[in-house]
Amino acid sequence: MRKQYRSEIVSEEQLAADPMEQFALWFRQAAHAHVFEPNAMVVSTATAAGRPSSRTVLMKQFDHRGFVFYTNYGSRKGREIAENPQVALLFPWHTIARQVLVTGTATRVGRDETAAYFRSRPHGSQLGAWASDQSQVVSSREELDRRYAELAERYPEGEQVPVPPEWGGLRVVPQEVEFWQGHENRMHDRLHYVREGEGWRVERLCP
Repeated sequence: MRKQYRSEIVSEEQLAADPMEQFALWFRQAAHAHVFEPNAMVVSTATAAGRPSSRTVLMKQFDHRGFVFYTNYGSRKGREIAENPQVALLFPWHTIARQVLVTGTATRVGRDETAAYFRSRPHGSQLGAWASDQSQVVSSREELDRRYAELAERYPEGEQVPVPPEWGGLRVVPQEVEFWQGHENRMHDRLHYVREGEGWRVERLCP
């Protein structure tokens, strides 16, 4: 299976000085191009011993500080980040032949920020955060449904659901960000930002 990518060349002169500004531009373009869930990203973590794992997660916020997603801190990714905060993110925008790759360090967001986001979630998603001991073994689907039903009875629609104590946000502070644009004949553009003191250095990588 092979596809030729036909896109405009991306030059260094076109790039923003800050990768988060460049990401904001590409993110808007991905959304405008109707990329399905452009905030979906592959989050890769590793144990202290270096054993990796990956999963797709929805980014919920980004700004000059980094990229934020939410999870149960007792999940596999939560436990691995507690052991080893080095994280990689990948935004795979296949339909526009683009990728953004991020490597950085994950830190927990404050509880006030977590609570504000939790209260913005749909009621059912709030209940789901309590019903699921993420990444833990469960006896059956029926058991999950039973937990959810009990919570729905305890916290009916319209009643505030408390924030689970082991659920919250993680912010990945980037150290390197690569913008990848596909081109025909596999002559892709790879523009790579590297943090340098308070600023960033941009270099071009061979495809």
